[in-house]
Amino acid sequence: MSLQVEKLDHNMAKLTIEASAEDFEKACEKAYLKNKNKITLPGFRKGKAPRKMIEKMYGKEVFYEDAANELLPEAYEKALAECEEEIVSSPKVDIVQIGAGQSFIFTAEVALKPEVTLGKYMGVKIDKIDTEVTDAEVDAEIDRVREQNARITTIEDRAVKDGDMTVIDFEGFVDGVAFEGGKGEDYPLTIGSGSFIPGFEEALIGANLNENVDVNVTFPEDYHAADLAGKPAVFKCVVKEIKEKQLPDLDDEFASEVSEFETVAEYKEDVKKNLADKKARDAKAAKEEAVVTAIIADAKMDIPDAMVETTQRQMLDEFAQRMQAQGLTMEQYMQFTGATMEALLEQIKPQALDRIQSRLCMEAVVKAENIEVTEEEFEEELKVMAEAYQIEVDRAKELLGESGAKSVREDIAIKKAVALCTENAKEAKPTKPRAKKAKAEEPAEETATEE
Repeated sequence: MSLQVEKLDHNMAKLTIEASAEDFEKACEKAYLKNKNKITLPGFRKGKAPRKMIEKMYGKEVFYEDAANELLPEAYEKALAECEEEIVSSPKVDIVQIGAGQSFIFTAEVALKPEVTLGKYMGVKIDKIDTEVTDAEVDAEIDRVREQNARITTIEDRAVKDGDMTVIDFEGFVDGVAFEGGKGEDYPLTIGSGSFIPGFEEALIGANLNENVDVNVTFPEDYHAADLAGKPAVFKCVVKEIKEKQLPDLDDEFASEVSEFETVAEYKEDVKKNLADKKARDAKAAKEEAVVTAIIADAKMDIPDAMVETTQRQMLDEFAQRMQAQGLTMEQYMQFTGATMEALLEQIKPQALDRIQSRLCMEAVVKAENIEVTEEEFEEELKVMAEAYQIEVDRAKELLGESGAKSVREDIAIKKAVALCTENAKEAKPTKPRAKKAKAEEPAEETATEE
C-alpha cells in the first residue's frame, strides 16, 4: 500500500492510495466466495460455478464492486495510520483505477485539522452573572412543589373557571361546514393553558356541566393549516368534567411532608440554599461559555466545510441515540415532526461549528500554556466513568483502550484550559444569567384546534 498527500485550499487534502494488484485479486476472490451461492450458471449446480466461468458469462467486472468495498476500508485505515496529517472528516472517495492484474487506486478527499491563531485568551472581559436568590424565586419554587402535591377535586356544583381541568367534546365548523381535524371527544383541556387558539379557552369560562356551548373564534392569520388561516369558526362544545387543583396550605405540616425539616422557616432556608447552589452551578457554566465565546471571537482559524459536515452527522447520530433510548427511531421522529434529515442537519449546523471552534481554541490554549494531565487526574476521571457505568475501574480502562485513554486525557486537558481562562477572566457589572442555547426538541403534538 502506498500513499500520496496533496494539500488543497481551505485545509483540505487529497489522499491518493494504491493497493497492490495482489491485494485486489484477493479481494475479488473474497467477493466470489461471498456471492457464488447466489449465482446460477447453466450446467452447474447453484453455488458450484467456477469463478472463471462466471466472469466469462458476466464479464470480469462482475466482482469489482464487492472487491472494492472489501479492499477500500482496509486500505484507507492503513493510509490513515501512515499519514502524518491529522484528518478530521469522513473521506469523499473516488476510484481512479480498478481492473484485473492492476493495482487498485483511489483518492480520498478529506479535511485536515486547522491551525488556530489565538488572540487574547487570558484576562478576557465577560459580564458578571448575578447569583443572588430573591424571595420571589424561593416562593416560586415552593409554589411549584405545592403544585406537585396538589389534590385534584371533581367539581359538580359550579361553572368552569380559569385554571380548571376540564374534559370536553367539541366539533368545529367554518361557514357551517365541519372541517377535518376539528373534532374531539373526551379531550382533556386545562383552561388558561394556551393549548387551543386564542379565545377558545376563555369562552368556556362560565360554562356548566353538560351544557352545550358555542365558542366563536377566529383562526390566526399564520395558522399552520392554510385553508383555515384567518377564518372565523364556531366550535360546538360540551363540558363533560370539571376538576380543580387544591394546593396544600404552606404550613409546618406541609414542610415536614415534602422535606426533612419540621418548620416552614427551615424548609424555606433549605430551598433558598438549593437555589443558590443551582444558580452558582449555572453561573459557572455560563461564565465558562462566555469566556470560550470571547476567545473564539478573537481567534483565527479556517474551518473546512467537510469538518463541519462530519460533526453535524456525529451530532445527529448522538440525537438518534437519545431518541432510541426513549423508544423512538429517527424514522418515527421525522414522521411525527415532519422534519427531514436535511432540515435537521441544517438546524444543528451552528452548534456543530461552535463545538469545533471551542475544541480547537481550547486545544490551542492547552498547547500555549503547556497544560499536562497527571496520572492522578486521569485515574480520578476513570473512577467517575466506572461509577457512571457501574463497572470496575480496571474494566473501564480496559474498555477504553489506548485511543480511548488518549481521548480522555485530551478532554481533561481541555477542561483545565477552560478553567484556567475562566479564573483569569475579568468580570464587568452584574447581569442576569443568559438563556441557554436552544436545542432541538420534539415539538408537542397538535390538533386542528391548537395554535
